[in-house]
Amino acid sequence: MIYQGVLKKMMTENAAEIQYYLDMKTDFLNMNQLIDKNITLKFVGYECLNCHLEKKIYRQGFCKSCFFDIPSAGDWIMRPELSTAHLDQEDRDLAYEKSVQLQPHIVYLANSSNVKVGVTRKTQVPTRWIDQGAHEAIEIVEVPNRYLAGITEVALKEYVADKTNWRKMLKNDIEDQNLVEWRNKLAQYIPEEAKEYYINNNSETNLNFPVKKYPLKPKSLNLEKTPSYKGTLMGIKGQYLIFEDETVFNIRSNEGLVVAIEV
Repeated sequence: MIYQGVLKKMMTENAAEIQYYLDMKTDFLNMNQLIDKNITLKFVGYECLNCHLEKKIYRQGFCKSCFFDIPSAGDWIMRPELSTAHLDQEDRDLAYEKSVQLQPHIVYLANSSNVKVGVTRKTQVPTRWIDQGAHEAIEIVEVPNRYLAGITEVALKEYVADKTNWRKMLKNDIEDQNLVEWRNKLAQYIPEEAKEYYINNNSETNLNFPVKKYPLKPKSLNLEKTPSYKGTLMGIKGQYLIFEDETVFNIRSNEGLVVAIEV
């Protein structure tokens, strides 16, 4: 069977073993069912996730003109502390920014390759943790807007990492950590404006990824440079497909590519 469509990040379901789904326009693939099967990935072209034109992807699945124009690609997406909707100040589209920024946000600790601090909308728990390949996570604060989450993250990343080592995460080279202790230790560094939103009564969330074999030396597949690849799928972690020959393919970072998947 051949499935063709534009890549968007896999949808996930937190079950005893995380379930992954890939929307290929006319087909909806449960990727877990493809583990242990031979898969061929072929690069077909581009489709901007916003304008849907066949234009080279610049970042986040968008062509260059869309990336610098649409509200969902504003700087505050990657840097929540730049959010201004709570001040009634527009970046690109105030109505959109209010709809996203003025809702409950979580600042959390997640352990994927190491303990890191991050921010997500409350509606994206635990999806955000799954996408990062975290095997354990815990909430620190729940605040009413993205700005407060952003300044809390900025304060805490003075004392804990804010990046994931993707190679270490994929090798499963991880150590369990007591995230409750980490959270309690970091509480003193929460900014005054966010201290009232501190959460001290929740426990860790543990996540189980569908991987049969982890790579020792993961090597990333670039479909634009290697337009056809065939391998046996051995697992999925974060937004990565992991193959038997230790090739890994990040669906999220290839959003906007039109691909054909042959099973």
